[in-house]
Amino acid sequence: MGEPRVSAIVLAAGSGSRLGTGAPKALLAVGGVPMVVRAVRSVAVLATEVVVAAPAGSEERVRDSLVSAGEVRIVTGGPTRQASVRAALEAVSLGCDVIVVHDAARPFATTELTATVISVVVGGDEGAVPVVAIPDTVKRVRGGQVVATEDRSELGLAQTPQAFRASVLREAHARAEAAGLDLTDDAALVEWAGHRVAVVPGEPGNFKITTVADLERAGTHG
Repeated sequence: MGEPRVSAIVLAAGSGSRLGTGAPKALLAVGGVPMVVRAVRSVAVLATEVVVAAPAGSEERVRDSLVSAGEVRIVTGGPTRQASVRAALEAVSLGCDVIVVHDAARPFATTELTATVISVVVGGDEGAVPVVAIPDTVKRVRGGQVVATEDRSELGLAQTPQAFRASVLREAHARAEAAGLDLTDDAALVEWAGHRVAVVPGEPGNFKITTVADLERAGTHG
């Protein structure tokens, strides 16, 4: 692919209702820094442009929080994660080669992890997703009963940032929208569309902030 042109999408449109703070989750501070700022910093140094999907009605607040983060384009996110990515894709330059998608709710991802997923795509794969091993025994449950114990050696927990060939990610989103399909991350969409997604080692500290307990953990981590 040669020297890649990289665009980054940061998803910050979550309401944070499970945190009970009354503020958009991405604007909550961990270690004194809003999550969205931390997330943008982890991808911006490697990207020629950054597009942030903000909660409807909070676009200016997100923009103001990112004043020190350099030039960032703000778009209004959608009602689902997938819809927010689609909205951001419309603002991403058509000339880019690689698109990185990162969740603001993972404020502790390192720039090194972003560089790793980008390098895998530049090296020839169509997508790359960080994955961490599952430490616990995994049970499949149905109707309150265990129906199977899964082999966790072939299972892992997906993280962001994830990276994709720009054309592949755009195609997968267009096909999923046409099919009425809504999945939980972009790697799942790209897999569903029949493309290869490579795995790279995730980072144990790159946890997702969803609950109050996660936010408390982030306070000590940050």
